Amino acid sequence: MDSTATTTRPVVVGVDGSPGSAKALAWGARQARLTHAPLHAVIAWAWPDMYGVGFGGMPYEMDLAGDAGVVLKQMVADLGDDAPPDGVQALVFQGHPAQVLLQQAENASLLVVGSRGHGAFSGMLLGSVSQHCVSNAGGPVVVVRAEEAG
Repeated sequence: MDSTATTTRPVVVGVDGSPGSAKALAWGARQARLTHAPLHAVIAWAWPDMYGVGFGGMPYEMDLAGDAGVVLKQMVADLGDDAPPDGVQALVFQGHPAQVLLQQAENASLLVVGSRGHGAFSGMLLGSVSQHCVSNAGGPVVVVRAEEAG
């Protein structure tokens, strides 16, 4: 096989705005470059579990999908020159992060997640999501461990 041939199976990376997912995205970008694979950066959002239960609904000005897209766009921009030459496909989905990532990884060459996330979208890519992906993915999964601060 020609080593410069592009594989059609992407490297899928789950992001949530946290430093851990930024490291996962950088790792996934390097892997995509090395394997000549497309890079898909994925963020998932969901209404809070308590939505509409005793709180009179969510404020109209909430735009969780838009906010997720802003976080994702910034993370991809922060890759700078580390982005693959063909760019990054940035994908925003509604749903539970683990389920979204597993679905997106069905035809991927690799799924990359952070070990835990504590970013703007808390609850995405927490240890339980990474563990769920490792336990249930049909293909290889890389968990990038974030360095502990202080």
